[in-house]
Amino acid sequence: MSKDRNDTRLDRRSFLKGAAATGAVVAATGARIAAAAEAPADAAKPATKPAAPKLPSETFITNPGSDFMADVLKTIGLQYVAINPASGFRSLQESIINYSGNRNPEIITCLHEETATHMAQGYAKAAGKPMGVMVHGTVGLQHASMALYNAWVDRVPMMMFASNGIDATTRRPGVETIHSAQDPAAMVREFVKWDDQPASLQHFAESAVRAYRITMTAPMEPVMICLDMELQEHPIPNAGKLRIPQVTRLSQPQGDSSALREAAKLLVAAEKPVIVADRACRSQQGVNLMVELAEALGAPVVNNGWRMNFPNTHDLDVSFLRQTMLRDADLVLLLEVNDPWGNLNSFSDPYKTYRPVIKPGTKVITISMQDVYHKSNYQDFQRFMPADLAIGGDTEASLPDLIEAVKRATTGERKAAFAERIKAVAKMHRDMKSRDKERAALGWDASPVSTARLAAEMWNVIKNEKWALPVSDRIPWARRLWPVTEYYQMLGGSGAAGVGGNGPIALGAALANKDKGILTVHFQPDGDLMYAPGLLWTAAYHKIPILMLMHNNRGYHQEIMHVQRMAALHNRPQATARIGTEITNPDIDFAKLAQSMGVWAEGPVTDPAKVGPALKRAMAEVKEGRPALIDVVCQGR
Repeated sequence: MSKDRNDTRLDRRSFLKGAAATGAVVAATGARIAAAAEAPADAAKPATKPAAPKLPSETFITNPGSDFMADVLKTIGLQYVAINPASGFRSLQESIINYSGNRNPEIITCLHEETATHMAQGYAKAAGKPMGVMVHGTVGLQHASMALYNAWVDRVPMMMFASNGIDATTRRPGVETIHSAQDPAAMVREFVKWDDQPASLQHFAESAVRAYRITMTAPMEPVMICLDMELQEHPIPNAGKLRIPQVTRLSQPQGDSSALREAAKLLVAAEKPVIVADRACRSQQGVNLMVELAEALGAPVVNNGWRMNFPNTHDLDVSFLRQTMLRDADLVLLLEVNDPWGNLNSFSDPYKTYRPVIKPGTKVITISMQDVYHKSNYQDFQRFMPADLAIGGDTEASLPDLIEAVKRATTGERKAAFAERIKAVAKMHRDMKSRDKERAALGWDASPVSTARLAAEMWNVIKNEKWALPVSDRIPWARRLWPVTEYYQMLGGSGAAGVGGNGPIALGAALANKDKGILTVHFQPDGDLMYAPGLLWTAAYHKIPILMLMHNNRGYHQEIMHVQRMAALHNRPQATARIGTEITNPDIDFAKLAQSMGVWAEGPVTDPAKVGPALKRAMAEVKEGRPALIDVVCQGR
């Protein structure tokens, strides 16, 4: 649908009001010329050069409200703002370009609002701070909503600005009114942390500073501010009275000290404690604290992979032995785990039966902000799971006190027991790693290419680089085979598993990593890319270095398996499961698709021996600061 503020017959990108006024003057001049042409010949006078039409001085707006808004965005520290250009924020876009020099924030041009929003999601996870997103009215916000929900479930900070026409008497008729709403945020209020619709420029400044503080306080989630079009475009009234509040951040909420001491006593006394972490860390400091806690207890750690919480090279890492470890545990510590019930129970599909993984009497301790900011409609908070000790607080902020309490409660006897436990867990860790390597070698020369070989070939190319795989849940072999020691290296998935987000999330992280000298790589699913392939153009246009390796299994493979499962349950043929789920006949040529948008690309590669050389050629492009894509036809999983 068009997003123009003009009549539906016009192009969606509206002319500025000044340009419209210029057109009126030119039209009047043209009318005079036409009248002269129709006059009798004898009425003609010697030709003189007509004076250039001049606009009256009152036509110009030298101090639009959008200039002040741009100052606010700079003050709160937004480095980038992703947009799909539209007339609803035309004045603010122009102010960012010409008044602010397109710096802080710099505009990132996207070809879809989902791409813009997902880029901000990936950027926030890699940069540790929010990125701005501007969307146009009702239609732009609807486009962005799925990505916004992904970001909400993924618990990332984001500042979204949605344009709107508040005053019905100043809206242009037609599309501008269609794209306005009485309460735009109503569409997404269940999955933003806070929203506002400022009625003045001072109100906007205070709302923006408040929104920044809210989005950066755990649990970190998106916030939204509506941008009134008239507020942007009108001259600033009483400019000398406007003030931008000081930008400050709240200290992250820490768990209650007495509760942390109680948790420490239970942990020290436990014979077989297990630590499970989802989004416990948001920095390398958090990872270091996790290591300190695990070593202080000699406790095994299961990292679920939604963030990088614990080095997979550490002897206490047993991430891929979760059920084995939980089955024998006498105490489980869940750190910012989004689905405690799902972690501690096994569930059979499609029969909908479950059984507890942990044995009766196993104590459960949680440290989380999950209960602090629930909404009632969307069920991202998962099924309720009771705990013996539930501590409300940010995990990373609470770890120092918990570690100190553990050390104080540990006697020499318990310290010796912990040392023995570390030896036992270390053996389990080494055995786990050995089995992973053996399994990865299976089907090494198979075609379509195995996903294990895909991960191994990528590792051979990046192993001497400072690398990041920001979307790290697409091919589990990377987490199993690659040594992951730094927080920035693997940051989880899309959040709500909304398809179409993986590519732009990785691209947003690559934008953040570009300034840090970190090489970004990405396994890109084929169906996911086709939701919004315009992200390739954005990567090329903004020269964002990223190496994309297609996981091209020519289908929505998970859905193929779902249909196969239903066919088996219904005692019907499974061979037909690809109807409605495959992406073939015709096959998509992703290399040509990428090349058409300015991205260096090769493929499709079907010979596994050719994957490595192709990746090396792609790496040369990425090191020159450009995006590259290799299309490899792969196995389903």
